[in-house]
Amino acid sequence: MHCLVVDDDAEIRTSLTAYLQGFGWRVSAAADGQVMRRLLAADTVDAIVLDLMLPGEDGLALLRWLGTQPDAPPVLMLTARGDTTSRVVGLELGADDYLAKPFEPRELVARLQALVRRASKGQGGAVSDDTRLLRFGRWRFDRLTRQLINAEDVGIALSSAEFRLLAAFVQRPGRVLSRDQLIELTRAQGVEVNDRSIDLAVSRLRAKLGDTAREPALIRTVRGEGYLFDAEVAPC
Repeated sequence: MHCLVVDDDAEIRTSLTAYLQGFGWRVSAAADGQVMRRLLAADTVDAIVLDLMLPGEDGLALLRWLGTQPDAPPVLMLTARGDTTSRVVGLELGADDYLAKPFEPRELVARLQALVRRASKGQGGAVSDDTRLLRFGRWRFDRLTRQLINAEDVGIALSSAEFRLLAAFVQRPGRVLSRDQLIELTRAQGVEVNDRSIDLAVSRLRAKLGDTAREPALIRTVRGEGYLFDAEVAPC
């Protein structure tokens, strides 16, 4: 597997290169967007580690550019701890995951491996925001009317919190989402979202999907990490 590390900090580039190589990765490194583009044009890359705080053309601008490229590899973005706005914008622009600095290198490797596994299964990309009807399992999800539709064509209304939560899940199937990530992805103007409200929304959404906490078919709890939406999502 080939990883491209894009970071203007030479020490981080060097240490990540050595660490990833220890896990069998082939690694290329770039200090800015210009070198990143050149390396992507010259070779196939399986995943990108992208620092958002780059001089000149920053990581958000590079994410926008990557979003216009066919078959762009999955992106793990690196952000400053507490930089909530950039994390949210980065996820909206198509980043597949994030880590806040300072980070544990072993966690970075695990997240990269998960990104590549999902991409190889055809689940690496998010469904289009313009797609109204999505299908997963025996359910359909109408994002315009904010309804779940079961196999008998019966619509089940979702609350605003349940809708935002399911919308976040269907955009990132097969990916473990921490409560912090879900808070950022489901935040609405004037609405306070915290760990407790996320857990309550998960519980209520599970009930509507026929899931249970003990035997979840769709929304799985990953102990110590968060929740995972275990389904293939496709347009209807």
